[in-house]
Amino acid sequence: MPDFKHFPLPDVGEGLVEAEILTWHVQVGSKVKVNDIFVEIETSKAAVELPAPYEGVVAELLAQPGETVAVGTPFIVFDVDPDGAPKSTPDASGGGGTKIGEESADGRIQSLVGYGPKTGAAKRRARKGSAPAPAAPVVVEPEPEPVALPGGYVPLAKPPVRKLAKDLGVDLRALAVAGQVITRDDVERAAAPAAAQAPAVVSSGERERRVPVRGVRKATAKAMVDSAFTAPHVTEFMTVDVTPMMELRAKLKNHPQFRGVKLTPLVFAAKAVLLAMKRTPDINAVWAGDEIVYKSYVHLGIAAATPRGLVVPKVHDADQLSMRELAEALEALTVKARDGKTTPAEMANGTFTITNIGVFGVDTGTPIINPGESAILALGTIRDMPWVVDGQVVPRKICQLSLSFDHRVIDGQQGSEFLADVGALLADPSIAITY
Repeated sequence: MPDFKHFPLPDVGEGLVEAEILTWHVQVGSKVKVNDIFVEIETSKAAVELPAPYEGVVAELLAQPGETVAVGTPFIVFDVDPDGAPKSTPDASGGGGTKIGEESADGRIQSLVGYGPKTGAAKRRARKGSAPAPAAPVVVEPEPEPVALPGGYVPLAKPPVRKLAKDLGVDLRALAVAGQVITRDDVERAAAPAAAQAPAVVSSGERERRVPVRGVRKATAKAMVDSAFTAPHVTEFMTVDVTPMMELRAKLKNHPQFRGVKLTPLVFAAKAVLLAMKRTPDINAVWAGDEIVYKSYVHLGIAAATPRGLVVPKVHDADQLSMRELAEALEALTVKARDGKTTPAEMANGTFTITNIGVFGVDTGTPIINPGESAILALGTIRDMPWVVDGQVVPRKICQLSLSFDHRVIDGQQGSEFLADVGALLADPSIAITY
């Protein structure tokens, strides 16, 4: 007799509330072992691969690629004993205790990280080829909650159908019939009359394209709005002759210590930021309501544009790295971010961010501070421009820097001194020996 296990979406990061299904690596009937990768999901921070919690056969996929699933919502069903003998209850584990995907005595679902939300009791249809088991505890979609109807019926529908009903304002209880499962078509038909009475949406046919806001872009939008309207931003600008830096870069490329390492202007800017912070540690502090937290470590964030939107992975303890180690870390971080493989842990706990807008040919901008930090530096493109040197106008390599900072933590003097130090180090890297 089959032994079905419903597996709810786990919280794979701190405070995750939902994730989008990117790719199923299995299909109905696929055999899996414990820790086999069976799905790739996109959280608000990164793409994450999930390992199978059971060994068995995939019985049902409850969500399709592109659909968003709430944490704690079952999205796959495993048959962990397809050829086994009948059990007293379909979900008997025989081993005691609560396993991943199962409901504990207090009504919570054990997941990969902590517990998912409580679920309500619900009836479900009997599967083909198996005997009905009305007394079996079944994990169901927690939102909207099943509500009993006259005669004891409850709306039976898969999680994607429940979400569609919620989005369209359709009451599943009005569609419930004993023993029948509500389908997507049922919901769409029920929503059609209401849609006909609603005001028409202006559309230009193929001249418009509407894309739901979710995943990384949704999280980024919320974070930027929260930052812009909670922290008083100040932005300062500085134009720097970085010709000496570019000359040093060319020299180091031929140095044995840096052979095979990608030395970009971003590496030099990152090193300059880390050195300048030693003289102005307030840049690495953060506002915490009734106190300011000064951090003795630097988790350096690098804003990276990816196909899924803007992400900011971190080089943890960047202040402890040598120039070569920093260059290697930045290269690995950037490649991983563009491939969508950055883990939630690599995105957390930043203390300062650099955004390299120069790679897009942009001179300068007013960057928005990342939540949980107090400053962000924008590095503009490096251009050949006329510059006055010793009273003569000559062509030089010119770059613009812009620094946004939280004025609650950083005074104008501190922000200006920090920016001036960064600029001075890029204009003449040899002065680093004096720091």
